[in-house]
Amino acid sequence: MSVKKTAEMALEQGQGILRLAPTWVPRSFCVPGRRIKLHPDDYYALGGERGGIDERWFSSTTPADNGPLTSPNEGLSFIVFEDGRKTQQVLLRDAIDELQGQIIGDRLWKKHGRWPMYSKFFDNKGALPHHIHHRDQHARLTGQLGKPEAYFFPPQVNNHGGDFPYTFFGLNPGTTKDDVRQCLKDFLKGDNKITNISRAYRLEVGTGWDVPPGVLHAPGSMCTYEPQKASDVFAMYQSLTGDQIVPKELLWKDTPKDKLDDVNHLLKVIDWDLNIDPNFARNRFMKPKPVYPEKEMAKQGFIESWICYKSSAFSAKELTVQPGATVTIKDSAAYGFIMMQGHGTMGVWDIETPTMIRFGQLTCDEFFVTEQAAKQGVTITNPSKADPIVMLKHFGPNNPDLKVE
Repeated sequence: MSVKKTAEMALEQGQGILRLAPTWVPRSFCVPGRRIKLHPDDYYALGGERGGIDERWFSSTTPADNGPLTSPNEGLSFIVFEDGRKTQQVLLRDAIDELQGQIIGDRLWKKHGRWPMYSKFFDNKGALPHHIHHRDQHARLTGQLGKPEAYFFPPQVNNHGGDFPYTFFGLNPGTTKDDVRQCLKDFLKGDNKITNISRAYRLEVGTGWDVPPGVLHAPGSMCTYEPQKASDVFAMYQSLTGDQIVPKELLWKDTPKDKLDDVNHLLKVIDWDLNIDPNFARNRFMKPKPVYPEKEMAKQGFIESWICYKSSAFSAKELTVQPGATVTIKDSAAYGFIMMQGHGTMGVWDIETPTMIRFGQLTCDEFFVTEQAAKQGVTITNPSKADPIVMLKHFGPNNPDLKVE
């Protein structure tokens, strides 16, 4: 059966809501934090040389860039279509290429010709090295897109904070380019001590941060929900994190060949004004913001909050449906979602939050809602007497329902 036909049948079966398979991504430079519900035996399911699985990607049409050992379709989401006893899967990317605005809406298709974001769980035991995601003008030099991203720390996957629940953001006010230049020159000397000229912020469950491209950041060890632009561009500027050496190749990752070993190019990648902003926390920290008046939502049996709302490239919400409630939720744009807590129904689908997942196992916790279905409204029923349904919803660029701060 063709991709188009399978995608059309999946759309019809789900009445505009597509079921997605889990997408697991390893990172060779990370140690899994073991909070993303993967079975304990499966965190190294792709082999030791690939590294541990510490990411799960959502609604992704963006392949992971994990070097020469990257497996086919790594990082890409699959639509699941069950026809009787037969289960078929097609790439969400290919389905969107075929059905275009039927899935993501004409607004996004006409402007981007693709689904231009994805989200993920990042689940590392320790902190990541201080690194950067390029702005468009620098990513373009290697045929890529720049990457803004955002963080939210869901309580359901943060029963512990890992080894270092603090994130370094930017550079200390007063830091000079010569200070950073010296750190980059010292990359091969062991510890280049770049975090000495940065500052760490304690991470708080149930809150988040906005991270524009060009901002240096060393994500802490909380399990993090990360909506982001559809790109996997980055470069590592820190040579030692914890007791782990960062390979030189990651310093020069996504640097054009004619700029290799040119420290001045790495300096240009940095958005200097954002990095030394003395009001960085005030400008980039995000507490949840109610979508509607809280009393009005409470009467209807739900609570919905914006959790990522400072970027025009994407946005995200947290939706809670109270025990025993049935609600109809409308949105003006297509979105993906991941279940965080509870079980119930959404449209024709049973939705549930698994406790543990085997590598390769299909689940009923991740879906993609087409623009048409989102606008018509999706009906969610929570049959539990005690447990709320909680889901995180990730949207593409320029969400019509959001006024970016």
